[in-house]
Amino acid sequence: MSRIDESRAFIPLGIAVLTVSDTRSLAEDKSGQTLADRISDAGHTLVDRAIVTDDATLIREKVLGWSRDERVDVVITTGGTGFTGRDVTPEALEPIFEKRMDGFSAVFHRISYDKIGVSTIQSRATGGVVNATFVFVLPGSPGACKDAWDGILKAQLDYRHMPCNFVEIMPRLDEHLKRRG
Repeated sequence: MSRIDESRAFIPLGIAVLTVSDTRSLAEDKSGQTLADRISDAGHTLVDRAIVTDDATLIREKVLGWSRDERVDVVITTGGTGFTGRDVTPEALEPIFEKRMDGFSAVFHRISYDKIGVSTIQSRATGGVVNATFVFVLPGSPGACKDAWDGILKAQLDYRHMPCNFVEIMPRLDEHLKRRG
């Protein structure tokens, strides 16, 4: 079963939060604020936080920019995962995933099912790796952000979490790009 290994030191990560919305401002962004608060409370660094409209090009450019920033280890987006015409976050980001994280979606939906039942099928939450940076694509509700952080990300972004976590594999995320001598 999972546990925290207190003999290991906590390693703070740099995390950027992107809210995808045509209607919210930073002052009104409850989902982004929920994530920002949880990131800080866990001991990580909120490197940047932004809002872009539901435009695939803008979403992709922002995430690609952060993935190239050495201070950013993780990008979390919120919003644009539904089925309406303006919901384009998965379409914007999945094509740039070097590795797709199917397990993230599966576990997110399992947690969500316990809270909202079959309504969880209306989310296309996903995750992957872009330029050796973890990217998580969450729905735009504060509840969904809480569920993803509290149920998955808090543990997986903690180096002390056992039996395994994302932090310990981060140095090897780009090993496929290294030339062999």
